[in-house]
Amino acid sequence: MNAVDRLYQGFAARDPEAILGALHPEFVGTVSAGMPLGVGGTHVGPEAMLRDCWAVVFSHLDSVPYAEEQVWPESERAVVFGYYRGAARATGRAHEAAFAHDLRLRDGLIAGLVQITDTARWAEALA
Repeated sequence: MNAVDRLYQGFAARDPEAILGALHPEFVGTVSAGMPLGVGGTHVGPEAMLRDCWAVVFSHLDSVPYAEEQVWPESERAVVFGYYRGAARATGRAHEAAFAHDLRLRDGLIAGLVQITDTARWAEALA
């Protein structure tokens, strides 16, 4: 199983160790500008991405990224299309937002992730 599959399985299992295990030590994540909760922007390092982005988001939303298609334009790059689905914890509002993740791999691990998502859907669920 490759690191891309392990990442999404880690999200589905809500397993921080599995998520971190799919990431390269020099991981850099870029999250869509306009994301609520102050998580948009660049996060340097696997632990920073987990702590300052994913943990913040998932503490407010019971949401999982469902990867529906992977496109591999080269051996060390995958573009994943899918949907975040779940509900906001405080409001109970259903949450669904399309995403594209541009993933760069190095040494068999994910070294970079650029997220593109419909940030308005996130904000609506939290409002």
